[in-house]
Amino acid sequence: MDKVLNFGEVVEGYNIPVLNEREIRAAAGLLFLMMFTSVMVVILTENFLMLKYAATIFFTDILIRVVINPKYAPTLILGRLIVRKQTPEYVGAQQKKVAWIIGVILAAVFLMLTVVVNSYSPVSGIICFTCLILFFLKLRLVFI
Repeated sequence: MDKVLNFGEVVEGYNIPVLNEREIRAAAGLLFLMMFTSVMVVILTENFLMLKYAATIFFTDILIRVVINPKYAPTLILGRLIVRKQTPEYVGAQQKKVAWIIGVILAAVFLMLTVVVNSYSPVSGIICFTCLILFFLKLRLVFI
């Protein structure tokens, strides 16, 4: 059970648990694409259904990363498949956990506002665009 609920991998040459930054960036790209498409559907058609599904998927994925184990998160599995032939680039797992906890909090508030309460307020818009900006910045760092 400990292997399922641990956070990060033990890799030779590192004293701390680490995660593969390349698969995390690939997963961020997938989540960015999903959320950006959902927001564009809302802007262009004023239909919030796709955004509600995307917010639920996003929250579930981030929650799996933080609570269970990052290697079981669906987007990280897809990200691992995308970058499987590249050399891993490791980063500290604890730093990612802090960032993902912030993501869980933002996603939970957004999910409560849009899916549970069914409200469309400036607060939910600001949270959504904050997440999109953070995803974009994460992707932007790939090319710098």
